[in-house]
Amino acid sequence: MNTKTCIRMLALTCVFLTAFAHAQSFPSRPMRVIVPLAAGGGMDSVARTVANSFTEALGQSVVVDNRPGAGSLIALEILNSAAPDGHTLMMSSATTVIYPLLYKSPLDPVRDFLPVSQVTAQGYVLVVHPALPAKSALEFVKHAKANPDKLTYASSGIGSPIHMTTELLGIATGTKLLHVPYKGMGAAYADLVGGRISFSFATIISAQGHIKNNRLRALAVSTGKRAPAMPDTPTMAEAGVPGVVVVNWYGLLAPKATPKAIVDRIAAETAKAVQAPAMMKHLVADGSEGIGSKPAEFTAHIRNESEQWRRVIKQGGIKAQ
Repeated sequence: MNTKTCIRMLALTCVFLTAFAHAQSFPSRPMRVIVPLAAGGGMDSVARTVANSFTEALGQSVVVDNRPGAGSLIALEILNSAAPDGHTLMMSSATTVIYPLLYKSPLDPVRDFLPVSQVTAQGYVLVVHPALPAKSALEFVKHAKANPDKLTYASSGIGSPIHMTTELLGIATGTKLLHVPYKGMGAAYADLVGGRISFSFATIISAQGHIKNNRLRALAVSTGKRAPAMPDTPTMAEAGVPGVVVVNWYGLLAPKATPKAIVDRIAAETAKAVQAPAMMKHLVADGSEGIGSKPAEFTAHIRNESEQWRRVIKQGGIKAQ
């Protein structure tokens, strides 16, 4: 073995031992999970459940820090300035990918951060007011084509996942749909149930009560397979409308230079957290499922999401406002 080979092997050994030491000593103080939405919502609930699991598994308290605003950009800026040692993480979602594309943010979820693990996946359900003459997703598309720019749909704002999902539906089916953005889905539901809005994609948990009480009609789910919480509702493809597969998600990001050993350990603990029976039961009731992916898998997922929504923004001519 020559001198250069020995030096190279020694350097690699030092890198390995340093990474191992980082992982063994982590965490050395309380951790923080930044949530880019207000307390009380679905993401906040998942973040707190994961934080409690981390506290038990890692032996340090984990604080959930709600920093809503600017479509996750405020939270991303805080994460970007945090020390890259695993003690500060951020719960992200599809919004975290969409808003930087739409609002030309200098921060990119993959380029400037480390995707750690996709925590959950949850689809949407296409719901219509009962007065709309459509009993299936295919009938809905036919009705929309016959009435261009007359069917109104609600979303929680321009660039929100629900807005983008409906834009994808319009692109895939060649229909012209009229967007009515709201500051939140609370007011949107009031107008949807009241018949002032024609339809919307909605989270399963928020729509189920209205569906069961016949205030809204469920036509199809946006997932690639049927949702466990709504097994009798077909997917868009099963209902005769292919090309509309959208799965919203929550996942953890870390600062860019966080050591790989620490990122891998957090990902492993995330997988354990979402596989816990209590967590699985909670997620199914919420219309979700636990994922717990590895860093490389989550990175690929975010890149695919970015490509899809960049295409929708361009083809739909969506402008930031």
